[in-house]
Amino acid sequence: MTKLSVNVNKIATLRNSRGGNVPNLLKVAADIESFGGQGITIHPRPDERHIRYQDARDLKKIVTTEFNIEGNPNQKFIDLVLEVNPTQVTLVPDAVDAITSNAGWDTRKHADFLTEVIATFRAKGIRTSIFVDPDTKMVEGAAKTGTDRIELYTESFAEEFAKGNKLAITPFVKAAKTASKFGVGINAGHDLNLDNIKFFKENIPNLLEVSIGHALISESLYLGLDNVINMYLNRLK
Repeated sequence: MTKLSVNVNKIATLRNSRGGNVPNLLKVAADIESFGGQGITIHPRPDERHIRYQDARDLKKIVTTEFNIEGNPNQKFIDLVLEVNPTQVTLVPDAVDAITSNAGWDTRKHADFLTEVIATFRAKGIRTSIFVDPDTKMVEGAAKTGTDRIELYTESFAEEFAKGNKLAITPFVKAAKTASKFGVGINAGHDLNLDNIKFFKENIPNLLEVSIGHALISESLYLGLDNVINMYLNRLK
């Protein structure tokens, strides 16, 4: 079964919009786990507009499933990850002013940098994943860095699937097969939702984990968090 890691950035955004501690990020994370969620993902950004660096430290103390920290590996981020020592770190090439992740790494252009950063994290026993577009050349480049996994950037699939274009899955299948050929694990995320997740899961071989935040939290506003978690789990069986 593919694991579901829930990105709680949107909970932090809601909390920060009023100040104080409502909703309580730690309680939400614990509830997600109690409802069956198999991991917690956060993506702190330099301006801390949603997840704060202290949130990473606090969550480490209470997360009992997998803890995944995403972000652009600048020195502040690297230092945080090494301090917190999560289960997994996902490297994302975000610009400082990016609203959300919008591209995967050029793993050939940044090969030396990624190789060095990944070696640093792996020496601490932290599983590594590189955010990549569904491009076999980028997957091959990722494999050469020594990363444990890739995370397929799925926005293009989600947009086309919503239009009825199921062939949009094709490059993702090819990318996944390439990753498997090199012994690299496969994660996926970005704009996956209740409408497209089952089709994606059924077509991507060896899919280990999906990280879902914006869609899941939005759907939960209508359907209830406990219900939505289990709806995802059923689709991922």
